[in-house]
Amino acid sequence: MFRVLVLAYYFPPMGLSGVQRTLKFVKYMPYFNWQPVVVTAGNTAYFAHDMSLLKEIENSNIEIIRTEAFDVNSLLGLKYQTVNMPKEFLRKILSSISKAFFIPDNKKSWSKKAYELVRKKLSSEKFDILYVTIPPFSSFYYAAKLKDEFNIPLFVDYRDLWYENHFAFYPTPYHKWKHKQLEYFSLKHADKIIAVNRKIKEKLLMNYKFLSFDDIVIIPHGYDPEDFEKVEALPKNNSKMKLTYSGIFYEKITPVYFLRAFKKLSIENPEIAADIQLEFIGYLRNENKKLISDLGLTEYIFDYGYLEHVEAVKKIKSTDILWMMIGNMKNADTISTGKLFEYFGARKPILACVPDGAAKSALKEYGAAFITAPDDVDDIKNKILDIYSLYKSNKLPLPNEDFIEKHNRKKLTEELTKQFQFYLKEEN
Repeated sequence: MFRVLVLAYYFPPMGLSGVQRTLKFVKYMPYFNWQPVVVTAGNTAYFAHDMSLLKEIENSNIEIIRTEAFDVNSLLGLKYQTVNMPKEFLRKILSSISKAFFIPDNKKSWSKKAYELVRKKLSSEKFDILYVTIPPFSSFYYAAKLKDEFNIPLFVDYRDLWYENHFAFYPTPYHKWKHKQLEYFSLKHADKIIAVNRKIKEKLLMNYKFLSFDDIVIIPHGYDPEDFEKVEALPKNNSKMKLTYSGIFYEKITPVYFLRAFKKLSIENPEIAADIQLEFIGYLRNENKKLISDLGLTEYIFDYGYLEHVEAVKKIKSTDILWMMIGNMKNADTISTGKLFEYFGARKPILACVPDGAAKSALKEYGAAFITAPDDVDDIKNKILDIYSLYKSNKLPLPNEDFIEKHNRKKLTEELTKQFQFYLKEEN
């Protein structure tokens, strides 16, 4: 088998959607004659841990090498300690301070430690490809240094934009210049760039003129059909329409406009509101719970908290409607969150409050989507009413099955390994 060394800070037992793209690629690589070795974070604290995801990769007999460092997650707590996400205003302050002091990110310490570990690995073992997934962006910079030293083919996977990322904060012109310089250096050393959507590819081509169209390959997010095959939908215990959100809220990804829309609906159509059950899976933080209480919506809400992935899949498979939200922010058009593609795998109608961009385009192709602007309270309310009417008459739309099948994680992994093979063939 060919061998690929995977550099990925975010990996099980860390939870949330950011770990799943890499996890599923690694899981399915051996099916296509590629044996991965993963270098990832050690006993780190994080906002969520998911032992079901860890068990999934352990059952695949993949070698995983873990290393701690002086990054904030390693210093916060004991082995795999789950920490609470602070209130949003405090989180934003801490994030801004971190971005002022750490360029390109506060995982620099871990990335350097991983770099030293991988140097030893590459000095004693043969690998065909070095694959790094970002963020954190610092790991790409150190992967580029490894490319310099060992001349190993370097593939980078852009789950998010780096320079002028939608969460970027540059306190001085120096910070902005330095980020672009580091990304320029890193991209100069990359042999192939993988991007999750066309918008990220366009931004990279615009920002770095030395890149050619063929340097960047789009491999979107996806869903794992095994996740849905191994769980049964829960029996429904009432006739209420279930409307479910799975994920966390931060920055401008907020339930505020949706909750205000539902409040208007409950005033104007109380009998319809009483027949709708709102479910939240993930972290409904204290400020969101306070808003629910202040709006008088507590009786409509079921808050399940964070669930392991297998239980979350069971919930989204058992609901009637899924809700998706991306806020209006800088470069929001480049966001195509992994959670959305898992929604696609559930084959449920989706209420999507999103700006123009990659996510909106995917939702249109999916077909069974009701799309509004992120902050249009009246339109959100009206879309809920439209959905409810279709639900009661059993006329909810069905999704585009061909589009869903294109996002099967196994097929996407096959595409990735083909890119590995194409590159090696061209080099030889």
